[in-house]
Amino acid sequence: MRSYEAELVVDRREYVADGVLALTLRHPLGEPLPVWEPGAHIDLVLGPGLERQYSLCGDPADRGAWRIAVLREPDGRGGSAHVHEHLRRGDKVRVRGPRNRFPLEPSPRYRFIAGGIGITPILPMLAAAEAASAEWTLLYGGRTRASMAFTEEVRRYGDRVTLAPQDETGLLNLGSVLDGLPRDTLVYCCGPGPLLDAVRGRCPAGVLRLERFQASAPPSGNDGLSGSDGLSGGEASSGGDGAFEVVLARSGRTLTVPAGVSVLDAVRAAGVEVLYSCTEGTCGTCETDVLEGVPDHRDSVLTQEEREAGETMMICVSRCRGRRLVLDL
Repeated sequence: MRSYEAELVVDRREYVADGVLALTLRHPLGEPLPVWEPGAHIDLVLGPGLERQYSLCGDPADRGAWRIAVLREPDGRGGSAHVHEHLRRGDKVRVRGPRNRFPLEPSPRYRFIAGGIGITPILPMLAAAEAASAEWTLLYGGRTRASMAFTEEVRRYGDRVTLAPQDETGLLNLGSVLDGLPRDTLVYCCGPGPLLDAVRGRCPAGVLRLERFQASAPPSGNDGLSGSDGLSGGEASSGGDGAFEVVLARSGRTLTVPAGVSVLDAVRAAGVEVLYSCTEGTCGTCETDVLEGVPDHRDSVLTQEEREAGETMMICVSRCRGRRLVLDL
């Protein structure tokens, strides 16, 4: 099913922390927006080749508005700078979604861990856990207190929330929330890659749910939170970077994907229209069903179980572990 796509209006614009801009988006005619659940994100289509994903961090019950928060990244690829510099109240922006690769699963108890702008998908999860009468805590870290968005919103939950600015308390004390986890506890974490990997290293199998905002990359120094690098859903397989064939099952066409060319680029070059956005394997927009063959997963979206099942792949980055893939395209 094709996702919702519309021009929405920037109804409200406010800074909620140093370098973090919150936008409230509404339909220009007041039409209700699609239902979403905690963990969902939307795409902002900011211009040709400039599409970015942002987590919804408002109230899922409010069908009239979507709220996102955008961290200004000086070393980014231009998306956050565009939002901060060009989107003003009353402007229109094309939006797609919502999609959810980070859903809140039912559980009697949760441990939420957020680093920096990673608080955005966690915010609505707190309200949902509270509404479900689940037992939960939040450990929320950032470089400084002033850089941490929505602290006033999370303070209302009292002593279940621990705010830990790095310049005041040092690195996040992960052991305080992860050591001796009670049974039936799920851990939800979002933030910088090093934090995600440090959390994964301390969690028992099967309890961690996380979302990565950026593609995995070798660590570039201390981020003020902790850890070392790795993929969010499990370790990447190594199928090599050579050429392989892709069969498009709906048309029966066979394409060659050369070395150094992504499946997405090969498919688009052949004139096949597919949805895509980040081209880094982080957003899930280009997820495609695999009918035959074994994918070489290189994304930061799929869980280890989904990788092993091999039923879908992110065609913007993943390749083939053999000579041939048959895709539902």
